[in-house]
Amino acid sequence: MHIPVLLKEITEGVQPNENYVDCTMNGGGHTREILKKNGPKGKVLGIEIDKEIFDQVEQHERLIPVNDSYINLKKIVEENGFENIKGILFDIGMSSYHVDSSKRGFSFQKDEPLVMSYDGSMSAEEILNEWREDEIEKIIKEYGEEEFARKISKKIVERRKGEKIKSTLQLVSIIKEATPGWYHHGKTHFATRTFQALRIAVNDELNNFKSALPQALEILDKGGRLMAISFHSLEDRIIKEFLKEKERSGELKIITNKPIVPGEEEIRINPRSRSSKLRIGIKI
Repeated sequence: MHIPVLLKEITEGVQPNENYVDCTMNGGGHTREILKKNGPKGKVLGIEIDKEIFDQVEQHERLIPVNDSYINLKKIVEENGFENIKGILFDIGMSSYHVDSSKRGFSFQKDEPLVMSYDGSMSAEEILNEWREDEIEKIIKEYGEEEFARKISKKIVERRKGEKIKSTLQLVSIIKEATPGWYHHGKTHFATRTFQALRIAVNDELNNFKSALPQALEILDKGGRLMAISFHSLEDRIIKEFLKEKERSGELKIITNKPIVPGEEEIRINPRSRSSKLRIGIKI
């Protein structure tokens, strides 16, 4: 089950009869809480790119569910005639379902096919077996911020000459072989950054997020809240810089000078919330 993070902080400003857009519905946790507070006439337009997750979302008379990517945010809103939007939420990254149940290779702790896609448009296997060494190095370095990107990409290309790289445990073995022994005993698992990089590349997550933010600001009502939860520095940098740029241009006001992070109690209940950060801007 996907446990929504920073639920209280996301919903504390929701008022009756307000319309919201949840760009990353996942299991519908944030959506459900918003619907509890924005009745009796407020609606939520909920977008979810993953068809398997979308099909499990609980229906609600005031929920407009859409199986699509938030890169098409403005188009989705227009096609559904959704207006008077008082809040837009992005909860960036994969859900617990992807790690625990999807069997698509998001976790380095299980032997699964190297898919890592939310919508099936591309796969990590394709990148690992078909992309050039310098291209693989670039995504591991930039998206994973991995200091051993060059050695890992070199080992990937070397290994694929003998056999196709198809499974998560194959990749973990390659990463382990390419990195020094001391790196295997750190607080963070040695495969974390490479897996993160591949997931981001497969789903073009950072570029999609950059593309969606201006659309969100455009369709948001004056006084409406633009909210984004990120889970690593690359995503957080994108929303931080976007909010600062739009504050300088007089289009919004930042109300989180520092990101909101989960408290000790939330981290205890949901350890995966530990790295989450929430930033909020209000459209002027």
